[in-house]
Amino acid sequence: MIKNIFRNLVAGSATRAYPIEIRPGFDNARGELENDIDGCTLCGICAKKCPSQCIRVARKQNLWEFDPYACVYCGICVESCPKSCLVQDKTHKKPTRMKETLILKKEVKPKLKVVAKTSG
Repeated sequence: MIKNIFRNLVAGSATRAYPIEIRPGFDNARGELENDIDGCTLCGICAKKCPSQCIRVARKQNLWEFDPYACVYCGICVESCPKSCLVQDKTHKKPTRMKETLILKKEVKPKLKVVAKTSG
């Protein structure tokens, strides 16, 4: 046991000073969820497939809402998105003092009406 005690005194630290030294994410890590709202069709498949029900889609209001504190980061929503606009980054959400939800509003371009011109 004394051998272990001396080895631990001489060896370096086993932990990191987190805010100062941040470990990079792993290659296949499932981290923070991001949505490319311009490519999203607001179909709602991600909300239906989500096991923790942290995604809400309101088609009439053109809103996509995500609660990161309810998310279990399973990646099912990313796999089920037909337009591949959902992506999980390697990094995780930074610590905060307040709970926040991500609400994205899709800007809908007005449809142009074609009016037939008559010569007269």
